[in-house]
Amino acid sequence: NMLDFVFAVDDSVTWHMMNLLKNRSHYSFLKVFGPKQISSIQSYGAGIYYNTLVPCNGRMIKYGVISTDTLIDDLLHWKTLYVAGRLQKPVKILTQNENSKLQAALVSNLKSAVTAAFLMLPESFSEEDLYIQIAGLSYSGDFRMVIGEDRSKVQNIVKPNVPHFQKLYSNILQDCPQVVYKHHLGRLEASVIDKSPEGQFTQLMALPRTLQQKITSLVDPPGKNRDVEEILLQVAHDPDCGFVVHQGRPRSV
Repeated sequence: NMLDFVFAVDDSVTWHMMNLLKNRSHYSFLKVFGPKQISSIQSYGAGIYYNTLVPCNGRMIKYGVISTDTLIDDLLHWKTLYVAGRLQKPVKILTQNENSKLQAALVSNLKSAVTAAFLMLPESFSEEDLYIQIAGLSYSGDFRMVIGEDRSKVQNIVKPNVPHFQKLYSNILQDCPQVVYKHHLGRLEASVIDKSPEGQFTQLMALPRTLQQKITSLVDPPGKNRDVEEILLQVAHDPDCGFVVHQGRPRSV
């Protein structure tokens, strides 16, 4: 399997300039255009530029480069959910500077993943159900992923990695009033989510901005132009609230 690295850099032009000097062979034909053009191309789509099929220490790797500001924006608002979705699953952080905004955004992304999962899960569920739902948030273009091959693939991600998911989400679940998390056992003991319209409205209001906007565009008929709060209140009363949240998911890959 190819190892997948992501580098968050403060200055993409300078980073690509230095990397072209050291590792020019990693780049496609785009290297002839120089670091400014590569950085410009990086800003499109999910805001990440990938070098793939790079030999390293006897195996193949790929690595993406994303600006720190773009990463923070995706973590907070789920603009594309491309990197934010990957960081909702256990990863190895090799090194991290003391950027307080980035650290806060990483935590915010995990909290948002839990909130979205709560909305899409039934009133009562297991800890593994929670992690499967979280892992499926950005898994593919079909965010319902409740049946068939997609669900099996997501389960295969979660089942061998439950301890890593527990480590990633333990602090958030301990502070969550909606579940009982046994710290000494390191696992979720009980989970009964408030599915009342009031409870769902509170969770909907806590979702990332882009997801709220997607839900709004799905529910609000053209020409009405109601405010987001009014529309989310309507969704909170909808028996299919969880499905609406699924439908509004940004289309990651």
